[in-house]
Amino acid sequence: MEPVRKAEPVSPDEVAAFRHFNRYFTRRIGALDDHYLGQDRPLGEARLLFEIGDGVSLRELRGRLALDAGYLSRMAKSLEAQGLVRLTTPAHDTRLRLVELTPAGRVEVREQNRRADALAAGLLTTLTAPQRTELTGALATTQRLLRLAGITIALVDGGTEDARACLDAYAADIDARFPEGFDRTDLVRPEEVTGEAGAFFVAYEEGRPMGCGALRTLKPGTGEIRHVWVHPDARRLGLARRILAELERAAVEHDISVVRLDTHAVLTEAQAMYRGCGYTEIPAYVDHVYADHWFEKQLGPVRPGRP
Repeated sequence: MEPVRKAEPVSPDEVAAFRHFNRYFTRRIGALDDHYLGQDRPLGEARLLFEIGDGVSLRELRGRLALDAGYLSRMAKSLEAQGLVRLTTPAHDTRLRLVELTPAGRVEVREQNRRADALAAGLLTTLTAPQRTELTGALATTQRLLRLAGITIALVDGGTEDARACLDAYAADIDARFPEGFDRTDLVRPEEVTGEAGAFFVAYEEGRPMGCGALRTLKPGTGEIRHVWVHPDARRLGLARRILAELERAAVEHDISVVRLDTHAVLTEAQAMYRGCGYTEIPAYVDHVYADHWFEKQLGPVRPGRP
C-alpha cells in the first residue's frame, strides 16, 4: 500500500539559488538598463513591441505577459506617442483596444532582434561547441520546469465551461487516435465528478485551460480515474503526472483507498506513466469498450478518524 505523496517543502538553499540566478541573469543580459540593447527604451517597452507582432488586443497581451492593466496601458500610450504603435477600437466590440506596429515600429523590432541576436552570440562565442550544447540543453530543461511550476491546477465543478471544454478537446484527441473512433457519450457526467461523488481538476497556464483529469466513486473506498488529458502545447512537461497526483490526493480526501483506471492499447505513453506512478496492471474490473489494459493503485489508509 503506497501512501499519497505530499508536496515537499522548498529549502532555503533552493530559494537562494533561484534568486541568485535571477539576479545574475537579469544583470548579464542588460535587463536593468533603461536603454535595453542600446535602444532608447527599457526592457518592458522593448518586450511589448516584440509581443505585438502582427497586431493583438491589449486584453490578450495583459494575460500573456501577466501585466497590470494600468501599467500596460501606460506603456502602450508611450509607444504610441513615439510613433511606434497604433491603438484602435474595433467597430464590432468597443470594449477591445487593439494595438499594432506602425512602419517605424516594425523597423524598430527588426533592429531589436538584430541586437538581441548579437548579444546572445557574443555571450555564446566564448564557449566551446560542447559547452554550448550543454548550455542549450540546460536552458531547455530550465524552461520546461519553470513552465511546469507556473501551471496551476484547480478543483472545479464538472459542469463548468472550462471542464467541458477540456473534455471536448480530450474527446477530439482520442477520436483521432482510436482506430474505432470515440463516442462522446462515454465522457463522465458533471454530477459524477463533483462534490461528494468525485472531483474534476483543470490545469491552467496563464489563464488558459491546458489539461484535466476526473475522479469518480465506483463504490465505498474505491474510485476511478478518468480522462487524464494534456493539451498538445503542454505535453512532455510532466503535467499529466501532476494532475494524476492531484486526483490521488482528492481520492484520499473522499475516503478512497483504492483507485482504478483503464486505458486503450494505442495509449502506450499513458500506460508507461501509470506504471511509473505505482499502478499495477490487473484483470478487467469493468466491461468498457475502449479498455485494453486495467490498472489499480493502493493509496493507503483513509483519513484519521474515518472508518
